Amino acid sequence: MRASTSNLFFSPKLATVAPRLTTRWLAVAWLALVIACAWVATSSSSAVRADEPPRSDATGQRPPDDSTASDATDVPDTPASDSPAPPETNSAADPKPVLPPRHPFPRRVDAPGLDGGVGWINTAGPLDLRQLRGKFVVLDFWTYCCINCIHILPELKKLEHAYPGEIVVIGVHSAKFDTEKDSQNITEAVVRYDIEHPVINDAEHAIWERYGITGWPALRVIDPEGKLVAAHGGEIDFESLDQFFQKALPYYRAKGLLDETPLRFDLARDALPPTPLRFPGKVLADPEAARLYIADSGHHRIVVTGLDGKLLDVIGSGRRGLDDGDYATATFAQPQGMALHDGHLYVADTENHAIRKIDLAARQVTKIAGTGKQNRGLPPGADQLDFVAGAELKLPDRWVSEPGAFPLASPWAVFAQGEHLYIAMAGRHQIWRMTLDEQEIEVYAGSGIENITDGPLAPEKPLRLLDRFVDPGSFSAFAQPSGLASDGEWLYIADSEGSAIRAVPFDATKNVKTVVGATDQTPGPRGRPIYPLFSFGDRDGQGEEVLLQHALGVVHHDGQLFVSDTYNNKIKVVDLEERTAKTLVGDTESGDTDDPPRFDEPAGITYAGGKLYVADTNNHRIRVIDLETRAVTTLQIDGLAPPPAEQPSAGMPESEEVVRVEGGRVRPVDGVVRLNVQLKLPEGWKINPRAPLRYQVDKTSEGGLVAPGEPLGTLVRLPEEERRATFSIPLPLREEGEGGDVVRVRVRYYYCQEGAEGLCKVGDITWDVEFAVADDGEPAVTLEHRVP
Repeated sequence: MRASTSNLFFSPKLATVAPRLTTRWLAVAWLALVIACAWVATSSSSAVRADEPPRSDATGQRPPDDSTASDATDVPDTPASDSPAPPETNSAADPKPVLPPRHPFPRRVDAPGLDGGVGWINTAGPLDLRQLRGKFVVLDFWTYCCINCIHILPELKKLEHAYPGEIVVIGVHSAKFDTEKDSQNITEAVVRYDIEHPVINDAEHAIWERYGITGWPALRVIDPEGKLVAAHGGEIDFESLDQFFQKALPYYRAKGLLDETPLRFDLARDALPPTPLRFPGKVLADPEAARLYIADSGHHRIVVTGLDGKLLDVIGSGRRGLDDGDYATATFAQPQGMALHDGHLYVADTENHAIRKIDLAARQVTKIAGTGKQNRGLPPGADQLDFVAGAELKLPDRWVSEPGAFPLASPWAVFAQGEHLYIAMAGRHQIWRMTLDEQEIEVYAGSGIENITDGPLAPEKPLRLLDRFVDPGSFSAFAQPSGLASDGEWLYIADSEGSAIRAVPFDATKNVKTVVGATDQTPGPRGRPIYPLFSFGDRDGQGEEVLLQHALGVVHHDGQLFVSDTYNNKIKVVDLEERTAKTLVGDTESGDTDDPPRFDEPAGITYAGGKLYVADTNNHRIRVIDLETRAVTTLQIDGLAPPPAEQPSAGMPESEEVVRVEGGRVRPVDGVVRLNVQLKLPEGWKINPRAPLRYQVDKTSEGGLVAPGEPLGTLVRLPEEERRATFSIPLPLREEGEGGDVVRVRVRYYYCQEGAEGLCKVGDITWDVEFAVADDGEPAVTLEHRVP
């Protein structure tokens, strides 16, 4: 599937590579360039023309030709000659006047509005682009099922943190699946992926069409004057974004067009109460040991219980990270699928792009595959290539790499079989395998094209190096494989973006096949093959007539597969011999009840002792299904608590300007001096009571009248009912003291426009206050700040 890449603006390093390489030497040159760029960690998004067949995972998805998407004809190209230029300067030897900086985007159009959405998330109200004048606005068109969209989120977070005053990111959620049109489901995804920017639910693709989007993910950039200036389709890294804005910002700053006041939004995560489990993604039973391993994904840890729910262990500190070590100090990042083999638990550490091995006896966690960085297109074996100027590039005999030194891309599930660990490499749309002695990792199945294609396991070399007469589409292809199970002969795949269940042979002479769901050969209503990535729904039946909706989990038992039909909120059973699928429990309505049994995006699933254990992700629970009675219960894990919340950094930031206040003589009351803070807001603005209002008081020298202890040196958060533009700070005095004192007072506040509460600005003010105590003094020191 293809992404909208017709208007690139990020100086992609591979943009000049011809999109159709038909000769072998050009193909080798292309691969060498990709590897050289990626291996030095400077990879950026590659350009793919709109008419090019899909060849990699980094470009995301594109709706079928009969969808409502249109080409981006209203977005101007930004050629290299129009790239942002720094201001010209003069020197002592050149007395000519300094010329104003050249406009970085001479061809601009008015940015279309954001009306047409059905709801806003991560903000107290709707946003209008006119409210954001003075900021660069990055629109991220995404859908929460899409692995490429997930990949871009941490890059956007880095951008937001690097430019908190200059750039605002707005997610435009234009759904692929029906379930993704629901604002509550989007909210769950926003919290799950820790998104910190506003998101609009573009359920009917109104904004998508207005901006000419043709695939996920896609970016559009609006300048501080409200003009649409740049576009990009597919994945991109922070370094490329940073380079773009470093070149673009000087012009707007020099012209006084930037409003660099940071903004604050009401984040959905702040309203989520703590729970023992947080968005559990996968679950694995060990029937022999009567244990259950739970990927507590949102808490970045593995929870170990008995099959009865008794808490046995917690693996990982609960902090996000990539630290090896014992159970208490090791860290993970959104761990997902797990596999047991020979006393070790293997974990797909998804957002670390790594595989971890847990020695259950030694209680130690070790990274055994991946580097912690995302693989952006490198095939295993590429690191064997030796680049020598003027010498012929020799291809490796086998395309394999050392697991611990080679980057992965969002591994989502693992399964141990024989001497290998099989990996659902969701970010590359392939099945990889690693030897359990940790010596080699390779592609086992899948061409890397995102599709549902049956056929031979995988090409013997990367697609770009195949003979021009070899059809890349003749090999098996997957679409974000997310769950693994086996009967010993076949590896079964929950192929989530294709809403299909696939079967991969352990016998390499056999072909990949589809058990239920459509393929790229399934005939459509007009006789032509359908587009399988958009063949989804909720229909029981046989073979190709079965419709699932983004199934994430699968487990095998007694000739049957049990499937978490995630977006249909159902558990289904697949008969492998008959190739039939039927609903076991659940209905399309999401919920959190045992009777009637209702789920909310169930994902991982496992079997033990006549029961299924299901990771009910959005309900933050593990559900248990008795296969004999079909009764559903909720597993109670007594004693499990969420990990300690990360403490905010101590202290308050100082504002750029420190205001000196001569407080004069002040009269204490009951041994307390009061500082009355008055924030003079612009007309039509108010303090946001839903946002924190904080202050901190510190001494500027030793001694003095103010008593040690609170509030000195303490970050004080006012309760919601006291968050007003005027409030009082009490300063207890020493009993034996007399004379005066000097204190530094820092205040951070958030203020919003009346009637436009979706947008809040952040303000800081620092005062150095000098005062003397006197019985005939004023009742308080007034600290007044006029907010610009």
